[in-house]
Amino acid sequence: MTEKKMSPALSVFLDYGVLLAMAVLMALNYQIFILQNSFAPSGINGLATMIQYLFNFSVGYFSLIINVPLAIICALFVDRKFAVRTMVFVLAFSGVLLVLQNMDMSRFIYHTDDGRSTLLAPVVSGAVNGFIYGMCIRHGASTGGTDFIGEFVHKRSPSYSMTHVVFAVNVVIASMSYFVYGYNIEPVALCIIYSLLTTVVSDRCLHSGKQAWRVEMITSHPDEITRAVIAELKHSTTLMKVEGGYTHQGKTMLVCVINKHQIVQMQQILSRFPDTFACVSVVSETVGNFRRVRRK
Repeated sequence: MTEKKMSPALSVFLDYGVLLAMAVLMALNYQIFILQNSFAPSGINGLATMIQYLFNFSVGYFSLIINVPLAIICALFVDRKFAVRTMVFVLAFSGVLLVLQNMDMSRFIYHTDDGRSTLLAPVVSGAVNGFIYGMCIRHGASTGGTDFIGEFVHKRSPSYSMTHVVFAVNVVIASMSYFVYGYNIEPVALCIIYSLLTTVVSDRCLHSGKQAWRVEMITSHPDEITRAVIAELKHSTTLMKVEGGYTHQGKTMLVCVINKHQIVQMQQILSRFPDTFACVSVVSETVGNFRRVRRK
């Protein structure tokens, strides 16, 4: 008897609920840590931040002006579902940010007039934005801006990856911040720190819980090892007949993907079979139904 799956309607509802929550969190992140600390974050919103700094034109409005046409183009020529979900995020982010900018948030905004702890703003905001970006990607959307551009470029020219497009835009934003914020190198460094932390944390969010160990074993005891893996690790193995290149002896190769914390138990199992050779590699992500299934 298998586990009951979530209904498609409930799954979509939860996806949009997460996107709305992330949009609110991103608006708070911008209002509390970014807009008052004289540095530009990565992406299109970095350009929007500099425009607000120079002309007092809200990031919320600029985000809508840029993202609405990009979302329409993406929906028509690339991926409608991705474009719609991302546009929902952008609308919520812009709306909440505009509301926050008309509220008295002074008691919450992080800012030091004397310049102390300047590094804290991009560190915190970059980490928070990385979490937001990772969660959006996991729920079929993004935070807009350069992702729309990257998806469109990749669709037209598959040899150009979205990563390269985003990197190029971020280089331009970081370079521009030098001139916008008084010919000062510090905003450039803060932008780089923000971008780095966003990338690191978003990668962790995307792969956290999905990383595993792939164990490949060459052995003369496939049945015994398989029984031990099933009994002790609650996983199974895939068996393949192989032949040694030097001795031309017939052996069996077992392939097993286990959770990260189970590697010590796997080593203990293999230690019972001294003639077994094994190699271990990191699997960045596993795809499929790995939930526990109850037997009849």
